[in-house]
Amino acid sequence: MTADTAGTVHIVDDDQTVSQSMKFLVESIGLQALCYTSASEFFDRYRDYGAGCLILDLRMPGISGLEALELILEKQINEPVIVVTGHGDVPAAVRALKLGAIDFVEKPCNDNLLIQKINHAIDLDQRNRVNRARRESINQAYLSLTVRERDVLQLLVSGNSNKAVARDLILSPKTVERHRANIMRKLDVGSFAELVRDFSEPES
Repeated sequence: MTADTAGTVHIVDDDQTVSQSMKFLVESIGLQALCYTSASEFFDRYRDYGAGCLILDLRMPGISGLEALELILEKQINEPVIVVTGHGDVPAAVRALKLGAIDFVEKPCNDNLLIQKINHAIDLDQRNRVNRARRESINQAYLSLTVRERDVLQLLVSGNSNKAVARDLILSPKTVERHRANIMRKLDVGSFAELVRDFSEPES
């Protein structure tokens, strides 16, 4: 199956009547819907089709929704999760939120409310994917710096002037300026403000 550019909704619910109804609703707004009758089936079949979200029933035989949320964290599946409960189980819903779910709905789900939550989740996932890609790019760029350039970078983004950096590292100001220019070129930033924003705490 190929990805739908608008987004993919993974529906994990053992009640096939409910999941098929959700599938019809999701497809009616131009999204791709994939149904799974259990959490085990979801983990066996899951693929990342791009921006999307999960709709996860809390009460299922086998792996429960809460146990599935723990596995989702463990397996680093990053798509936002909306949990569904048909029992008005507020404590379980609260626990689900603590395990990383972004929202919950009660069965029977209001179609308009569910669509709103799905669109919000997919928008969130799109932003998160952009941010993760940017962070990965930042990390790779940071690794391209020399040890001395990293030293200069850390001092600069900590608020030190070129002269202060030169003094601390026993370098000439011109050498610091050269390092600074090389850093900005390698990290592909257009301004010092951008440098500070993106590299205050680089991940190695």
